Amino acid sequence: MSESSDSTLPYSYAPLATKNEFNGFGPGENQPRRRSLKIGLAVFSTLMICALLMSILDYNNNVDVNNVSKNNAPNKYNVGDLTFRPQPENVASVEVMPGSKDLLFKVSRGKPHGVSQKANSLPLRGLKVPFFDWNDLQLAWQRTAFHFQPQKNWMNDPNGPLYYNGWYHFFYQYNPAGAVWGNIVWGHAVSKDLIRWKHLPIAMVADRWYDFNGVWTGSATILPDGQIMMLYTGSTNESVQVQNLAYPANLSDPLLLEWVKYPGNPVLVPPPGIGKLDFRDPTTAWLTSEGKWRITIGSKINKTGISLVYDTTDFKNYELLSNILHAVQGTGMWECVDFYPVSVAEPNGLDTSTNDQSVKHVLKASMDDDRNDYYTLGTYIEDNVTWVPDNPAIDVGIGLRYDYGRFYASKTFYDHEKKRRILWGWITEGDSEAADVKKGWASLQGIPRTVLFDQKTRTNLVQWPVEEVETLRQNNKDFDKVEVPAGSVVPLDVSAATEIDIIAEFDIDKEALENLPVSEEHYSCPASKGAAQRGALGPFGLLVLANNDLAEQTPVYFYVIKTLSGSFKTFFCTDLSRSSAATDVFKNIYGSTVPVLKGEKLSMRILVDHSIVEAFAQGGRTCITSRVYPTKAIYKETKLYVFNNATTATVTASIKTWQMSSARLQENIEETKER
Repeated sequence: MSESSDSTLPYSYAPLATKNEFNGFGPGENQPRRRSLKIGLAVFSTLMICALLMSILDYNNNVDVNNVSKNNAPNKYNVGDLTFRPQPENVASVEVMPGSKDLLFKVSRGKPHGVSQKANSLPLRGLKVPFFDWNDLQLAWQRTAFHFQPQKNWMNDPNGPLYYNGWYHFFYQYNPAGAVWGNIVWGHAVSKDLIRWKHLPIAMVADRWYDFNGVWTGSATILPDGQIMMLYTGSTNESVQVQNLAYPANLSDPLLLEWVKYPGNPVLVPPPGIGKLDFRDPTTAWLTSEGKWRITIGSKINKTGISLVYDTTDFKNYELLSNILHAVQGTGMWECVDFYPVSVAEPNGLDTSTNDQSVKHVLKASMDDDRNDYYTLGTYIEDNVTWVPDNPAIDVGIGLRYDYGRFYASKTFYDHEKKRRILWGWITEGDSEAADVKKGWASLQGIPRTVLFDQKTRTNLVQWPVEEVETLRQNNKDFDKVEVPAGSVVPLDVSAATEIDIIAEFDIDKEALENLPVSEEHYSCPASKGAAQRGALGPFGLLVLANNDLAEQTPVYFYVIKTLSGSFKTFFCTDLSRSSAATDVFKNIYGSTVPVLKGEKLSMRILVDHSIVEAFAQGGRTCITSRVYPTKAIYKETKLYVFNNATTATVTASIKTWQMSSARLQENIEETKER
């Protein structure tokens, strides 16, 4: 790939868009309101903390949750406003077992029952359209070749990823009985390289009263002596969300095939003032300067999303701290909270317990209200157990996102073997539930990503596919300095474009840049007409999953405008509006702004793997994950094009492509043990 020293873009830095920008408000319009909200929230939090302390004293007098086991569990006990009626330990005999069709769901799938709406059914989400008549070849094509997914059935949140004794372990929410949400247990797989996975037996099933309605999301903490503590949310037989402890039965087993649930579970129940359905997803623990372990758990109070904080020394007994780690009004329930440090000086990941002057801390939460993952950089103050965002205007839930497409319930872990932080994310479906049932599976995981602080912009993270995915590359082709005039589409001669890794750089005609008039356009990817909306400098990019006559196509593109201040503002988008002839799939337009610094070329990387498209702009500053369901652009009919739909500017593209081989492994447990 060639680079010309005299063809760089004279960009000044443009910050990422805030939620207010997409809603049409000015950049500073809501600041006075946010200051008043912060003051009000501080007063509210103080009152709540006092109430919590009083209630906790009463709670401790009422019950010792650590003594609830099969030998001494009472028939009924109260904790604050909660009443628990533990079931006998043989509760698994009445549990829905794999293959059962008598009772698909033990709990409803809606928010009123303390569960995020995991269903895929389009009518449930307000889109009433006729189901498309998918044939078996079309459905078979949708299954991926190098993304993680079970052999069949439903999958959602990533759980407790870790590296142990030579193996990467990945656990995930799984329904062994079907391709829709329900009967949630923990699936388990291992890998040597984060790409080629071996599926193992289910790690944990819903066989106790405290997780009768599901073994839900959790996190792993590896102690200095090698012990592994796995905290997870259980939904009790009465749908109360509690936190439970599990650990490996045999630490000498590198595959960690057997897990033991602590006899004293649950180790945590919702504290007074917190709803029984609003207390879930404990984080990986980090060490404090006092030698205690600290975790945070997502919750809400009314419409204010919060993260509660607990200290422990043994992972069995916990102290609820008086301060909330952070809260943001109006953001609703915080799920799958993640909290970790990033180095501002070194290009390496950090252990979760690292805390010094060389780090910033990332606070991320999955917003149950809009089903997106938001993160913010800030400062963690251990003494008063708080975290302060660098920029309150882009706080958790109202600013930066990991991904502007289908990406949710994400979870990071520190890979001490390669000194990097790895991000997993659940990629949801965009088709109908009926189609999922017909094909026999639903959902997959994105390619694991490394996460680093962007030392160039110093305002955001950068995410990039783990380097191991490049071991699947083969049949490289280079397309150097392809000239793409305004309003044109140029085919790229690749033998197949169903499984492909693409890296592209774009140069815009200098004269067009210099003569570009100032624009008052208020552009956003979701509110635009997609790749069909023409401007002076865009859209231009690549058409993936396209067929010969372009009846089906998925454009991934840049759109550039010149602002009133004279600087350039760049958007990175993926347009699904013409991605499929099917009627029962979502065809969103995704995207956001992407920071582009002076002297940088516009660059993108796209991983196409059948029905998933992962796109990364400017080294991973902005990411977009899409699910695409073509009916014609499949198998050998899948083509790749470079396009330029700008009205005036010619674009020159330099593109590298690699065909990707399959990452599927076929071996039994005995063979895996021997590796």
